[in-house]
Amino acid sequence: MGSIFFAVFSVTVLGVLCSIMLAAASKVMAVEVDDMTVRLRECLPGANCGACGFAGCDGYAAALASGGGTATNLCIPGGDPVSRQLGEALGVGFVDVVEQVAIVHCCGHSGNTSAKMEYQGVASCAAVKQLYGGRGACSYGCMGFGDCAAVCPNGAICMEDGLARINTRLCTGCGLCARACPNRVIRTSADSITTVITCCNLEKGAAIRKKCANGCIGCKKCERECPSQAISVTDNLARIDYEKCSGCGRCAEVCTTKCIRLASFAGIFRNVIDVG
Repeated sequence: MGSIFFAVFSVTVLGVLCSIMLAAASKVMAVEVDDMTVRLRECLPGANCGACGFAGCDGYAAALASGGGTATNLCIPGGDPVSRQLGEALGVGFVDVVEQVAIVHCCGHSGNTSAKMEYQGVASCAAVKQLYGGRGACSYGCMGFGDCAAVCPNGAICMEDGLARINTRLCTGCGLCARACPNRVIRTSADSITTVITCCNLEKGAAIRKKCANGCIGCKKCERECPSQAISVTDNLARIDYEKCSGCGRCAEVCTTKCIRLASFAGIFRNVIDVG
């Protein structure tokens, strides 16, 4: 009985001593945070996505409070309301936020492409990427395991027919899905764009034709027909210069494989893009 009491007493004393030491350490080693940083942090949504270019919301708030001239419109998920709050807190003018939206640059669903092997490993895009570049015939396309959907904080992504689909009404443009995609099939763009190239394959036309019915074959027809000279074919893939693009839709009309699509992402209530 005495040995049990001694053990309990020893553990209790040790616990008290550790508590005192931790309390003292928290006081001595505490990092002081100025009131402005706290106030700015409260304005931010807490997504910690890194879209602002800093290490989460805390890093962005600290940069703003430091007085180094950091812009108040870098929080993409927060949009204009957050930019306005930050401006008011700092006593500076409002700066408009260029809203972003995530786009899947692939149309290789199960009806357009096929698998080159049967994969039975971990259900992860990052994992299957390590095995011969993926299970799909096109090693540049969406792998279909949903690493992007797993990190999306808004539930804006679902997997359908082996392809990621993004509900742009729910997407805030944080970019977490783009960073999670091992093939970089998902990218964020300004929600004002209306023309999308749904292919990332850099192989020549004959090779891509065997792998995906809607892949870009680099025929340059879109490049020749674009009235704004906004499209160029580089490394066998069409690319759009959105600074020049007028959104006329001519490229989509003449696209041989229909990998160039038109969509609308503008406004708060964005439309859903279907790249299937």
